[in-house]
Amino acid sequence: MRKWLIAIIILVPALEIWGIITVSRWLGGGVTFLLMILTGLLGVYWAKREGRRVWQYAQQQASMGQRPTAAILDGICIFIGGILLIAPGFFTDIVGIFLLLPFTRNLPKRVLYRLIERMMSRGNFMFFVRR
Repeated sequence: MRKWLIAIIILVPALEIWGIITVSRWLGGGVTFLLMILTGLLGVYWAKREGRRVWQYAQQQASMGQRPTAAILDGICIFIGGILLIAPGFFTDIVGIFLLLPFTRNLPKRVLYRLIERMMSRGNFMFFVRR
């Protein structure tokens, strides 16, 4: 797991720098900079809007006595997607948009659910409840 994390920490910034340089050659430095600022602002707005919608859905499920499992997984995907849109770069923006769109979020939710389920069965997953 650590090898994958180290590879991601090295490869993602290198890929982003390459993408920024390539896009700035096509569009120019100023337009590239404005595009990165615009995607960051759009990411903040979009994540906030989607987060509110999911929060209301989770509250509705909880008030009906149901566990808001899907809403929690949606919230995690929205949080990660928002962070990726705020981060500078175009490849993280693509992944962030993928996580924020409701109709493309199902695959990451299933993967996340299976990951959490596997961690819980192994005893590697812990969560805390504040009172």
